[in-house]
Amino acid sequence: MLKIKYFVQQSWLLVVSAFMFGLLIAVTNAALIDRINANNANKVTDKLKSLIPDADEFSKQESITIKSQQQSNVDVEIYKAVSDGQCQGWAFKAFGAGFADKITLIVVVDKSFEKIVGFSVLASNETPGFGDRISNSFYRDQFAGAPTEKLNLVKVGDADEIDSDIVAISGATVSSQAVVDIINNTMLQLKIKMLEKGMIQDE
Repeated sequence: MLKIKYFVQQSWLLVVSAFMFGLLIAVTNAALIDRINANNANKVTDKLKSLIPDADEFSKQESITIKSQQQSNVDVEIYKAVSDGQCQGWAFKAFGAGFADKITLIVVVDKSFEKIVGFSVLASNETPGFGDRISNSFYRDQFAGAPTEKLNLVKVGDADEIDSDIVAISGATVSSQAVVDIINNTMLQLKIKMLEKGMIQDE
C-alpha cells in the first residue's frame, strides 16, 4: 500500500503532463487539419505537374479499392490529367513497406494505361545516401516509358534500355525492390479495375 501511495505521489505530475500534452496535440491537429490537407494536396499537384507538365488540370476521380501487399483492402486515389478537355494520362498514389518505413509514391501512366510516364516520391524515410536514392534520376528514369506490365528488378543490366527490367541501386537493393513491388502491386490491380469500370479501353 505504501508503495502504491509513493508511486502516485511521484508520478501524478507526469500523468497529468502527458494528458495535457496529448490534449494540446489533438486540439492543434484539429485546428490545422484543413491547412495540412491543403498542403498535402498542393504537394501532390506539384509532383503531378512535374511529371505531366502539359496538363491543364488534375481531376480527382473516385477511389478504387485494391488489395495491399499485406492483402488488406486499401483505397487508391486516382487523378485524371487533362489538357484542352482531353485525357493526357492517369496518376495514382501507391504505398507499401520500404527498408526503413512506409514509402508513398505518386505514379503516372499514359492515357491508355499502356506505358509508365514516371513516378515521384511523396514520402520516404529510407537510409540517407543509400535507400533515399530512389528519388535520383538514375533509378527513376528507368520507369519512364516502361510498359505497364509486371516490372522486374535486376542487379545487372542496361539502365538506359526502356523495358520491364529495372536495374537496382547499388547498395540499396531492398529499397529498389520495394519501389518495384509497390508499383507492381498497385498498377496491375488498378489497370484491371479501370478496364472493368470503362475508365480506360483495352487496345
